[in-house]
Amino acid sequence: MRRGLATIMVCLGASAHAAPAQKAPSAWWAFPATPTFVTGDTWQVGPETFRLYGVQSCLRSTYFTNAHGIKHDCGETSLTMLVSYVRTLKPLCTTIARTPATHANFVVCVATLATGPNKGSRLDLGTALISAGWAFAALAPDGKPFHFAYAAAEEVARKSRAGLWQFPDVPNPDATILGALSQAHITSAHGPVGATSPAAPAQGLAP
Repeated sequence: MRRGLATIMVCLGASAHAAPAQKAPSAWWAFPATPTFVTGDTWQVGPETFRLYGVQSCLRSTYFTNAHGIKHDCGETSLTMLVSYVRTLKPLCTTIARTPATHANFVVCVATLATGPNKGSRLDLGTALISAGWAFAALAPDGKPFHFAYAAAEEVARKSRAGLWQFPDVPNPDATILGALSQAHITSAHGPVGATSPAAPAQGLAP
């Protein structure tokens, strides 16, 4: 579970999508050919980290059970689907905010469909992942979505049991992250409370 908790800590350290950032110039660029995919919503190129704004992938070391009773790592599944969508759609991206101190970039990616009945239409990568059930709408610490259109897409996916939503025990990452934020706030306000207390797991959030 440590890798999954480390992922949560990344989210906490960056305050999810609410980290202080400089507005970046609007320029579209092709998705890099050889990125290092980190999660189902984040990748790296050199020292720079890129994250899909408003999108939350499933967390590594959290699991769902498929129809054959086999457990699968939910975070790895999200990552695999991001790679698949990027390679298929070949989107263009733009950085909407950047935190220079940490080389963190929040981006939006859009693809133009090359085939099919919707050929020529533009498709937002975040919408594609969330509406297909392979990612979730990221939530702010107050529980509200960063991008309400993504929350609407998630609700449609949930009701239609698309992607990860087809599995009854799919671990919702937003609930895990908000729970960790709440626990971190309690621990910060009251100090360490001991290894046997409910706050103890928060001490394992360090990478």
